[in-house]
Amino acid sequence: MRKRIGKPRGASSPAGSDDGWLNLSEIATVEVTSEDDRFPIESVFSPDSGPGWRASQPGQQLIRIVFDVPVAVCRIRLCFHETESERTQEFSLSWCLATGGSREIVRQRWNFSPGGSTTEFEDYAVSLENVSALELSIQPDISRADQVATLDSWRVGQLQNGIRG
Repeated sequence: MRKRIGKPRGASSPAGSDDGWLNLSEIATVEVTSEDDRFPIESVFSPDSGPGWRASQPGQQLIRIVFDVPVAVCRIRLCFHETESERTQEFSLSWCLATGGSREIVRQRWNFSPGGSTTEFEDYAVSLENVSALELSIQPDISRADQVATLDSWRVGQLQNGIRG
C-alpha cells in the first residue's frame, strides 16, 4: 500500500478480493496526519489481524483513502478498540465525489471504558458512485486533548456480480 504522512486538508474496474472487500493496496493511496511506527496504517486494511493504527501525537487525526480511479462503494466497515483509557471518541466518515465536493456519511460518538465497552464495530450499507476518496476524521476524546487516536480495521466493499460485499 502506498501512503503519505502530512498535514490534513481543512476507469478501470478496481481490484477486489474474493469476499467482496476492495484490495486497497492495489487501487488507492492512504494519507494520514500522523503514525506511530509500531502501529502502521497498512495493518488497518489487511484482512489478517495486525496491530492496528495509532497516531504518533494526540488530538484530531485524518485518514484519507484516495482511489487511483473513482469507484462505487456499497459497504464500509470500521472497528475501533480501546482497552487502556476511558474516553469519548467522535469520528466522522465522509466521501469525496470525483466531480468535486464531499459529503458526510456519518458522525458518531462512542464511550470507551476499559472495564466495560472496549470495542466499537460499525458496518454501514451505502450506495455511493464515483467515489474519489473516503475520509475518516477521528477526535480521540471530545473533552481531553491528550488522547491518541487509534483504529483497528477499515474495510471498503463494492458490488460484485450484483452481490453486496
